Amino acid sequence: MGIIKSVFYFIIAGIFEIGGGYFVWIWLREGKSIWYGICGAIALIVYGVIPTLQPPSANFGRVYATYGGIFIVLSILWGWKIDNIIPDKFDLIGGTIAVIGAVIIMYAPRG
Repeated sequence: MGIIKSVFYFIIAGIFEIGGGYFVWIWLREGKSIWYGICGAIALIVYGVIPTLQPPSANFGRVYATYGGIFIVLSILWGWKIDNIIPDKFDLIGGTIAVIGAVIIMYAPRG
């Protein structure tokens, strides 16, 4: 599996996890319909399946450690575009560090 396909799966997983969590959040915190909660739960189930599409050589711990870095950046982007919270320099620095760590964990050559 190529790196681009692997990164694609990480991004899709992030969208489902953050989106699902967001639906549950607005259901419980903002009093929206229970359907938001149900849709959120379904999205979170789909999120749980997507990481299994990573390469067979990737183990669970490595995939989820990498996903953590991707999740951080996607969460910052979600906050910026959905909640209108402009990332500050510390968000950007932290997100950059997280992505660098994620790339090293998942894609560094191993012998």
